[in-house]
Amino acid sequence: MSVIDVVVVGAGPVGLLTAIELTLGGARVLVLERLAAPSMGIKAMSVGPLGVEALQRRGMATVLSSEEARNLINLKQAGSSIAGRSSKVSGHFAGLFLIRKDAQTDAERRMRFVDQQGLEAVLADRAHVLGIEVRRGCDVTDFVQQEHGIDLRWTSAAGEDQVRCAYLVGCDGGRSAIRKMAGFNFPGTPPTLTMYQAIVELDHPEHLLPAGWHRTAGGVFSYGAFPGRLFMLDFSGPPENRQAPVTHDEIETVLRRTSLQDVRVTSLGPANRWTDNTRLVDTYRHGRVLLAGDAAHVHAPFGGQGLSLGLVDAANLGWKLAAVVRGEMPENLLDSYTTERRPVAEAVLANTRAQVAIMRPDPQSGAMRDIMANLMQFDDVNRFIGEITSGLSVRYDLGSEQDEVGRLLGDTAISHGEVVASLYEILQDGRGVLLDGSAKRGASAFVACTTQRVSCVTVDRGRSMLIRPDACVAWVGQGDSLDGLEEALRRWFTPPRAPGRL
Repeated sequence: MSVIDVVVVGAGPVGLLTAIELTLGGARVLVLERLAAPSMGIKAMSVGPLGVEALQRRGMATVLSSEEARNLINLKQAGSSIAGRSSKVSGHFAGLFLIRKDAQTDAERRMRFVDQQGLEAVLADRAHVLGIEVRRGCDVTDFVQQEHGIDLRWTSAAGEDQVRCAYLVGCDGGRSAIRKMAGFNFPGTPPTLTMYQAIVELDHPEHLLPAGWHRTAGGVFSYGAFPGRLFMLDFSGPPENRQAPVTHDEIETVLRRTSLQDVRVTSLGPANRWTDNTRLVDTYRHGRVLLAGDAAHVHAPFGGQGLSLGLVDAANLGWKLAAVVRGEMPENLLDSYTTERRPVAEAVLANTRAQVAIMRPDPQSGAMRDIMANLMQFDDVNRFIGEITSGLSVRYDLGSEQDEVGRLLGDTAISHGEVVASLYEILQDGRGVLLDGSAKRGASAFVACTTQRVSCVTVDRGRSMLIRPDACVAWVGQGDSLDGLEEALRRWFTPPRAPGRL
């Protein structure tokens, strides 16, 4: 039986980024994907700021910018209203496009109009450059978790195969086979409605304009923001069979009900349905099995929050698991993955439930919606809504009273004399970073003698700061004092050696 450090199941954006993070951390990784080719179905059209930053930190900033520029040009040429709206608005809450850029603290930390297929291609290219093996058409059938590893089996067109790994990471979506096989609890609330997205041609598209979200007595629909793309919320209940193919008659019936317009679907392209099924695992880890992305949490897909949430899961987990595999960190470091990421997912589940509540077509929900729209005229409320939907309000509880500690840093210029560098460029190798702004450079000397997993960068001014590979601030110095630095290094980088590889 072959032996590998980590098997990642799922080659979507979350699985690929997890594999990239692990590989940069020195782990040997195998990615198994059930689908023979990437899905071309309708998925997210953009990536939230924290998800974008997770990729920028790993050398994908330029290609993401190019992909977004190409998409915006195509949308503008097709007559989309999105390109013009993006200059003033940074997202929506329940279809209320009232989140203003001028009310946000970090407006430059923004979403990018890169669709999920484009994002997967960017990540697949990066994985290929790093030499990560991705096997498609592989359906995991069984695994046995033992004290020192996991024996995993799968089938493919070539037959049955197996591998022994130290750890297994399930990134295989909301119906995760890994989650079910490992016995994770997945509590939450059942579906109450059906959401549709479809590419359509209509006999009277003008009946659904202007472009944007429209709430009626029959539900919610949106048409025209993306050419030919239709979005609908049907509050008559969840589908009888969510896995059944979406039909022409189904889309037309729901469209007429939600729009209250006499309109017919003349041609139906790709179409799919979702629900507001909302669930969250009680822990992200069972022994040597871990979950990331939709395998750990599902919710209504408003604002593309789930994609960004999963990418930051990968950024949080990858470097930690790699450190454990290398034998440089104890296994209990992995407990911080659940501790840090589960509360973030809880907050996303809460805000998506709230969005469903104020989109329902009853008068009571309409009254709440009107109050919300009025409240969002206040900058503080607008900023609050913007930060919870973008994720920029995230702060991990690392036990510090300093507000900066536990925050995820955006990119910033780091200067030393005439040399100016980008923080994210420094973080590209997957190591931690110490920014030493002390007069005596004592922090740099201390770290250099303590660990090779942290790069030391002296800066001209400002406080010293220890930054984890996921851009989380782990320690902030006060003047030239090194108080707390040793503790932070021990916690994240340099405790006694632990068993790692098989």
